[in-house]
Amino acid sequence: MARAEVGDDVLGDDPTVKELEAETASLLGKEAALFVPSGTMANQLAIRAQTEPGDEMVLEANSHMYYYEGGGPAALSGVSCRCVDGQRGIFTAMDLQAVLRPADLHFPRTKLVCVENTHNRGGGKIWSLEQLQEIASTARQNDLKLHLDGARLWNASVATGVAEREYAAPFDSVSVCFSKGLGAPVGSALVASKSIIERARRFRKMLGGGMRQAGIIAAGALFAMRHQRARLAEDHQNAKSLATHLAKINALEVTPGEVETNMVRFTVKTMPAQTLVEKLHKDGVLVLAVSRQMIRAVTNLMVSAEDIANAAQIISGSLK
Repeated sequence: MARAEVGDDVLGDDPTVKELEAETASLLGKEAALFVPSGTMANQLAIRAQTEPGDEMVLEANSHMYYYEGGGPAALSGVSCRCVDGQRGIFTAMDLQAVLRPADLHFPRTKLVCVENTHNRGGGKIWSLEQLQEIASTARQNDLKLHLDGARLWNASVATGVAEREYAAPFDSVSVCFSKGLGAPVGSALVASKSIIERARRFRKMLGGGMRQAGIIAAGALFAMRHQRARLAEDHQNAKSLATHLAKINALEVTPGEVETNMVRFTVKTMPAQTLVEKLHKDGVLVLAVSRQMIRAVTNLMVSAEDIANAAQIISGSLK
């Protein structure tokens, strides 16, 4: 990062950003990419670039774009959300068809279908390629655009052996994150056709996401994408190990078989989840309460197999 060649990305002349965008687009099989500060911005630009105010988008009720992005679709794009109740974030083509509105001037126009893979609030649940293709088929039959929130697409690819470009193929746009499992300090990208990216670039500037000398952080993202993808398998193994350890603790409820990638969700039966989170924080174990009784733990490149065993022991001791 310190040696990165830099320029002005707003003017399109930062060579390191351009290299990152070209490589990301190629990896995902799309024409172009746009480097942005966060996954939320990438997702919101995808909405704004493919809809108009008054349109409607369809997405799963616990999706990041609906649950964790501050009402962005309404505030930034004037788009309403039609939510589908899925199972750990997964919904079917039949579920999608059931919420599509008929052409009627009383209704908003449905324009965009959004899918999240892996699914955050689903505990890192993976969509299969077959499930995605069924959703895509229904969307195409109804003349709808498709966006993939692929913040953790790298995890899905490593866990299944399905190449990122295969997952991305059915979608008009895809967001990917460099700062989660891959470990870069900052940054995400939106990939799509040249026309969508040109439109998104304008809205990025409008939202304040244009950056000067961004090659410094783009270099970290490039390193992460080139060198840190394969090692995600270690995070997946550590997550499975943690779930197995926690399943032995009577005060917790956890299903190791649900762990598909790098997330472990467990229910606390003896105290509020936030109480346990605060106790663990004092002992150096950082986890997040996602509901009154449920905690989420995410393994990452800073956590070793030895750390997993220590964390399980500390969690057990904090429950006594």
